[in-house]
Amino acid sequence: MSVENVLKMIQENDIKFVDFRFCDTRGKEQHVTFPAHTIDEDTFEEGNMFDGSSIAGWKHINESDMILMPDASTAVIDPFFDDTTLIIRCDIIEPKNMQGYERDPRSLAKRAEAYLKSTGIADTAFFGPENEFFIFDDIRWGTDMSGSFYKVDSQEAGWNSEKVYEDGNIGHRPGVKGGYFPVPPVDSFQDMRSAMCLTLEQMGQITEVHHHEVATAGQCEIGVRFNTLVKKADEVLGLKYVVANIAHAYGKTATFMPKPLVGDNGSGMHVHQSLAKDGVNLFSGDLYGGLSETALVRMTQASPRCSILRRSPATPTVMAPTTAAINSKLSVPTPSLLSSPPASTCSSPRVGRSTSSARTMTRLLVQSTERPTSSFLAVRPATPAGFSRLTLRSPTVRRQRGSINV
Repeated sequence: MSVENVLKMIQENDIKFVDFRFCDTRGKEQHVTFPAHTIDEDTFEEGNMFDGSSIAGWKHINESDMILMPDASTAVIDPFFDDTTLIIRCDIIEPKNMQGYERDPRSLAKRAEAYLKSTGIADTAFFGPENEFFIFDDIRWGTDMSGSFYKVDSQEAGWNSEKVYEDGNIGHRPGVKGGYFPVPPVDSFQDMRSAMCLTLEQMGQITEVHHHEVATAGQCEIGVRFNTLVKKADEVLGLKYVVANIAHAYGKTATFMPKPLVGDNGSGMHVHQSLAKDGVNLFSGDLYGGLSETALVRMTQASPRCSILRRSPATPTVMAPTTAAINSKLSVPTPSLLSSPPASTCSSPRVGRSTSSARTMTRLLVQSTERPTSSFLAVRPATPAGFSRLTLRSPTVRRQRGSINV
C-alpha cells in the first residue's frame, strides 16, 4: 500500500487516530497514538520523534532521541478500539546516521533479508511459525519478604475435576497431555479460537488451521500462512495482539510464555522455512524426504540443537547404537552420522560444512530409513571425564515438500 492510498484510507474510513507500533528487543510490542489529522505525506518521509531511553536496553537519556518511521504497506484498521484507529508498523531510525537502529528487531530483519540477497544464495526466505499459547481463567503471582509464588487456573484444567462450581462441575476437560484434540465439550475454546481466526482474516492474515494443543488447561494453536521474514514477524505480533485481546473480551487471559505448567507440554514455536531464488524453491528436490542438497545442508546448520556437536568442548567419539541414559536436555535431533556403527575409537565427522558433506548426509539419511526408526547413536565426549553421553536421533522432516522444520 502506498502513502497516497494510506491517506485515502484515512479519509474514506473516517479514521480518528493512527497508532504507530514497533517491537522492543525483548519482543514486546509498543505503541503511540496520533490524531489522524496530524498524519500527512511528510510523516512517512520524516517520521515522528520519540524517547528511546524508556525502552528496555535501548538508549541512555543523553542520546534518547529516536525516530519512528512508519511503513505505509503495513496499514490496517484496528478491530478493537472504540474510535476508528489505523495501525501502522514502524522501523526505528537512528537520527545521527538515519539508518535502522541496531537493536530494533524489524530493522535487523530487514538487514538480514538484504544480506541474504547479497550472498547470491537466494533472494527470498519464507518462514511459517506455529504459534501456541495457553488460555487461563486466573493468573496470580507475588514476591515479597515473606516468600514467592505463582498460580494459574482454568476451568478446563485436569486438576479441577474435584472442584465445586456454583453451576456444577461439567466434568468434560482434557487430562494431562490429553488435549490433542478431542471435540467439544472437552475442547471448550472452539468458538474463541474461531473468533480469533476471523479477526486475523479481517486484518489481512490468511489462517490455515486452529485446534486445541496437547496440554490441559487451555493450550491452543492457530496456524497462519507463511511469509517473508519481516512480513511474517509483523504478522506474529499481530496474531499475539489478536489472541490476547479476544481472550480478554471473553474474560480470559492468554499467554505465549513457553512453560506455564509443570508436568505437561509447554508452548513451542516450530518454524518451517525455505529459501527461493527467482521464484524457485531451493529446498525442493529429489533427495531424502523430497528435499534438495541445499535443504540438507541447511538442516545440519540451522538448529542450535544440531550444532551442539560442533560446539562441544570435547571431540565426540561414536559408540555402538544404544539408548543412553542421559539428561534429555542434551538429546539433539540430527541425522545418523555413519551408515553403520563403527568402533568406539572412530572420530565423529563434522557435518554441514561443504557440498560433499551434504552428499554424505543424503546417503546416510537414505540409509537410515532402512533401519528401525528407534535406532540411536550414543555419542560420548572423549574428554573431560565424567561428561554425560549424548544421544542422537534422526530429524523430523516436515511432510510438505520443500520445507524443513527446525
